[in-house]
Amino acid sequence: RIFVLGIGFFTLCFLMTSLGGQFSAKRLGDSPFTIRTEVMGALESRGVLRRMSDMLEMLMKRMDILARLENSTDFHRGDEARFPLDRFQPAAGLMERIQAIAQNVSDIAVKVDQILRNSLLNGKVMEGRRDQCEVPRDPKYPDCAGKVEWMRARWTSDPCYAFFGVDGTECSFLIYLSEVEWFCPPLPWRNRTVAVPSPPPPPRAQAAFRRDLARLLELIGTGKESLSFMKKRIRHLAQQWLRAARRLEQKLAGRQRDQKHILIHIGFLTEESGDVFSPRVLKGGPLGEMVQWADILAALFMLGHSLRVTVSLKELQSHLGVPPGRGNCPLTSPLPFDLIYTDYHGLQQMKQHMGLSFKKYRCRVRVIDTFGTEPAYNHEEYATLRGYRTNWGYWNLQPTQFMTMFPHTPDNSFMGFVSEELNQTEKQLIKANKVSSMAVVYGKEASIWKGKEKFLAILNKYMEIHGTVYYETQRPPEVPAFVKNHGLLPQHEFQQLLRKAKLFIGFGFPYEGPAPLEAIANGCVFLQARFNPPHSSLNHEFFRGKPTSREATGTTVFQVSSQHPYAEDFIGKPHVWTVDYNNSEEFEAAIKTIMRTQVDPYLPYEYTCEGMLERIHAYIQHQDFCTTSSLPPSPKTKSPAMQSPPSLLALSPNSTHLVWSPSAGWAPQAWPPVASLQVWVSEPQHTCTETCRRHGLVCEPTFFRFLNKEEVFLQLSIACDSTEYEMNHLYPAVAENVHECYLQKEPLLFSCAGYNPKYRRLCPCRDYRPGQVALCRDCL
Repeated sequence: RIFVLGIGFFTLCFLMTSLGGQFSAKRLGDSPFTIRTEVMGALESRGVLRRMSDMLEMLMKRMDILARLENSTDFHRGDEARFPLDRFQPAAGLMERIQAIAQNVSDIAVKVDQILRNSLLNGKVMEGRRDQCEVPRDPKYPDCAGKVEWMRARWTSDPCYAFFGVDGTECSFLIYLSEVEWFCPPLPWRNRTVAVPSPPPPPRAQAAFRRDLARLLELIGTGKESLSFMKKRIRHLAQQWLRAARRLEQKLAGRQRDQKHILIHIGFLTEESGDVFSPRVLKGGPLGEMVQWADILAALFMLGHSLRVTVSLKELQSHLGVPPGRGNCPLTSPLPFDLIYTDYHGLQQMKQHMGLSFKKYRCRVRVIDTFGTEPAYNHEEYATLRGYRTNWGYWNLQPTQFMTMFPHTPDNSFMGFVSEELNQTEKQLIKANKVSSMAVVYGKEASIWKGKEKFLAILNKYMEIHGTVYYETQRPPEVPAFVKNHGLLPQHEFQQLLRKAKLFIGFGFPYEGPAPLEAIANGCVFLQARFNPPHSSLNHEFFRGKPTSREATGTTVFQVSSQHPYAEDFIGKPHVWTVDYNNSEEFEAAIKTIMRTQVDPYLPYEYTCEGMLERIHAYIQHQDFCTTSSLPPSPKTKSPAMQSPPSLLALSPNSTHLVWSPSAGWAPQAWPPVASLQVWVSEPQHTCTETCRRHGLVCEPTFFRFLNKEEVFLQLSIACDSTEYEMNHLYPAVAENVHECYLQKEPLLFSCAGYNPKYRRLCPCRDYRPGQVALCRDCL
């Protein structure tokens, strides 16, 4: 009897498995994107159900016979029974289960029969759609066929395709490529609601200057030493930010400002990029980037914008709406941010996880880029063809989307940072307490001191030398015994040390950090080395791979003539001395002169809190890389770079350069305003940056489009035997010896940087606000 029961139950399981296999093999539609054109196995499915029902009925009859047989025997009597009655209690329960299964199977049979009938009725409709899942031939969508071919071979390479409904069928490919991406035309048979004109968006909230920074400190979060450092800096400068915000608010006189939704993603602090800075915060590592990010956060917040701050890839994906997978698919919804401030690490992470949405939204990105990215390195095709490709460039962004720590090149936007500003009482107190024989060395890492014994010995003859070199257990051997080393100091203690010292001396590294400006602001003289030859990617490992250069005879060389070019060029003596350290006599003479020189604490306006607020406010209000220029096309347009009307420039009264014609009667919506434009012709050995500076102006790359015309050469009395349109970051220019003129073919290559001795370049220049080189006089 047990054997019969077992056989019956095994048969039931086998039948259920067979039926399940029939259904799983023939199910109707695996997803909303699947279309089945035929329904196979209808008769087979019905037959399986009938056979299963017959087998269950036979099994129940056998069980009934066994039950009657048990009732007619003495098998269950007393203690003599070899098999007690309770051993057969499961048989009764099994019969109940079999009866329930039989009823369920009967119900299933009815439902499946209805499904099969409906499927057969709809078969003709499905058959009609079969042809519509073939790849359409539409000249407006030339990439459709190639994308479908790619999907056939690779749709399983990223789970995000399945997330959007792709299941391997042609129809799912076409639906995805027409509705999620945009490579194929919309399918006419798809159920799409008629587009109803959306109501106009509600008016934007207005940005209001904030009165405290407590909420910002919450937004920054915790968990990293880098974040703790930035929060301490923000707290320390809080009162200066508040005073600066009040002054700028008065200066703007109630001007309306839309509140922007801004994402700040600090990519170099994410675990995926290595977060190399956080462990070094307390060990003397470079802090320049974190100083700048802290000040950017404070400025954006004080200006009244809505911020989100992320330092992890997971948070970035969540804020952007990245679909699950490996990052090949677009975002699941429109980007909720007007602007994204990030760095090169964050830019790479965004590209990896936003799919095609990165190309769509990259105009909203602002890249915080310490050393800058020049156009020749930014344009991927040009950089590859001409040997300008580096580890960090080739993003095809507008060059002014890159924002630098110092105004290295006008091709990028100058973001900057702030130094602590002193009031008159503090300045007088510092001057009174200065120790003329005290020097502080710029360098918190012991390696910076290596090989500097000769300079230190000369300096030690005249001044007491202080250092702030980090060490854990014993004094670094690179630091001579006559140096008073304080170890790594907190920021406020370091400031106090600078306020006593007469001299802040650099030994060549780190390049272009914030410390020299802090020292000058605290009344120190900054002494730095002149590099001879200049440091570059050809002779110094630090500069290899940087996406920036200073051209020399057509050779790509990033040349840095001193440790801090901004301090040398924009501040200079008496606050900044740049000497040849290889000349001991010059070095010693400079020290003697500095000891006798009285200087006041000095801070350029562009590095004050108000200066930075003013600059970022202007960028947010006026920089728009997502809308194209509304200039009417030229009648003889030959390239995208030539999309401008005939020249509206005129010779200046002294006939040395061109200006915007006062009688033009038309001015484009441009920022900076075209009224500030002046066109000068460079000397063969000069970049446009140098050319404009020689005339007390700043090169303005956004103005290149107004002078990229044949007529401009004629207005400047330049004879052109021929005019060519080419991709070259030095154009527009003229080769005077052969009377050949060249115009720019690619707008992304308009560049203030670079020169070649055989060319004289056409250079667009503008004026600038006193102490604020980033803004023209009417730019605020």
